[in-house]
Amino acid sequence: MTTRAYVALALFAALASGCMVGPDYHPPELAAPAGWGEVSPSAGTSEQPPDAAPGAETAQRDQMAIWWKVFNDQQLSDLMDWASVSNLDLQQAEARVRQARALRTIAAGPLWPNVIAQGSYAREHASANAPAGGAVGGTTFDLYQVGFDASWELDVFGGNRRAVQSAEASLEASQFDWAAVLVTLMGEVGSNYVTYRTLQQRIHIAAENVKTQRDTLALTRRLYAAGLATDLDVARAEAQVETTESTIPQLTAQAHEAMHFLGVLLGEPPMALAEDLAPVGRIPTGPPMVEVGIPSDLLLRRPDLRSSERQLAAATANIGVAVRDLYPRFFVTGFGALESVQASELFDWPSRAASIGPSVSWTVFDAGVIRATVDLRTAQQEQLLAAYRSVVLQAFQEVEDALVAYAQDQKSRDNLANATAANQRAADLAKQLYIQGLTDFLSVLQAQFNLFTSQDALAQSEGSIALDLVALYKALGGGWEPVPPAPPNDDAVPTTLANRRA
Repeated sequence: MTTRAYVALALFAALASGCMVGPDYHPPELAAPAGWGEVSPSAGTSEQPPDAAPGAETAQRDQMAIWWKVFNDQQLSDLMDWASVSNLDLQQAEARVRQARALRTIAAGPLWPNVIAQGSYAREHASANAPAGGAVGGTTFDLYQVGFDASWELDVFGGNRRAVQSAEASLEASQFDWAAVLVTLMGEVGSNYVTYRTLQQRIHIAAENVKTQRDTLALTRRLYAAGLATDLDVARAEAQVETTESTIPQLTAQAHEAMHFLGVLLGEPPMALAEDLAPVGRIPTGPPMVEVGIPSDLLLRRPDLRSSERQLAAATANIGVAVRDLYPRFFVTGFGALESVQASELFDWPSRAASIGPSVSWTVFDAGVIRATVDLRTAQQEQLLAAYRSVVLQAFQEVEDALVAYAQDQKSRDNLANATAANQRAADLAKQLYIQGLTDFLSVLQAQFNLFTSQDALAQSEGSIALDLVALYKALGGGWEPVPPAPPNDDAVPTTLANRRA
């Protein structure tokens, strides 16, 4: 080819570089509700933040990004920090981000020339009956070679660029997947910590009631010895003590299971937190008001939704990669080398050898494989589009479910608090009347049973409210950040709790 032909080929490649086969990706338009149906002022939730001084909204969003701070529980915060460093699922997600980043680099490789340097030495003997390559038949000689081979595909129809688009979208999806694992992890740590503290409180309540009931049993035995009570009263008091005490082993087992799960979430053995969590702590309580924003914000907040959207973008680009195979592929190949039968002459000018030229390949017949591949990629893209719309609807549902649970459980907690106070008065009064001989012993037992039941139900209700709040923050995406943070590349500083365990 002449120099003019090479220039024409280069211009053609430059002009064709703007052509890209396959559909261009456009994010799907989704109709988000105008507001949350379950939001109610009495529920302690609000779509709009209250009026505040300039800069307060930014500070509020920073606070919401680490939502567990609203519980004002330092041990919970320490556990969250520890989990974000040591959790094994999170480490796997981080490795998948590095994997996707490497795949993106691999996908971009064909956009550039591929050059391979090589050198060789061979001791050759030419056949006397079939001499080839200019060698004299029957002779033996040395052959020295050094040079390079080069190949470059001209991305005329944009198939390689579509592959890069797909790899970039997959990389972004993996980053959002990492953030989604982090959101789920924080939710699991929060839920299990709340569950553990709730069970601790229930065990404490049961133990206190056992103590009170043992005092009543001792009083009944004294009255029986004085002839003021019956053996039936003593038997009933003994039965009540044993029944209440029987609940403690069951609650203890459940508490230990929650503690074991917390240890594993932190990438530690199940009993790693036994010492740290042994002291009885309060059930975490959240703020009276929670800002939840508007539904359309959810599409930016939740990393799982953004990952699904990025997977859809990658699948759309893959259609273009498949369509590219319907068209010819153009290459420029060449080599340059030095060849000589004498080592001393290898780098002399006459030892040079070179070749350069274009080539084209086009699949003429493949029994419909390429078009079937296009159909396959299209079907995959349609599946991911439906999946994206589905996960968005599920996300809206999760928020609405969390909102209604948070609202109704607060009402139940208020009712149970009033019931507990009333049962406490009833238990005290029944005991006094029994001592004075103004009521039967069954009234005392029933009042104490009602008190224990309402106290236990109140503790469960307080735990449910905290769990609802954790579920709400998880459903909202774990915070207010528009994009997830980049996965950590370096080891983070160990947490305060981890330092104590070190």
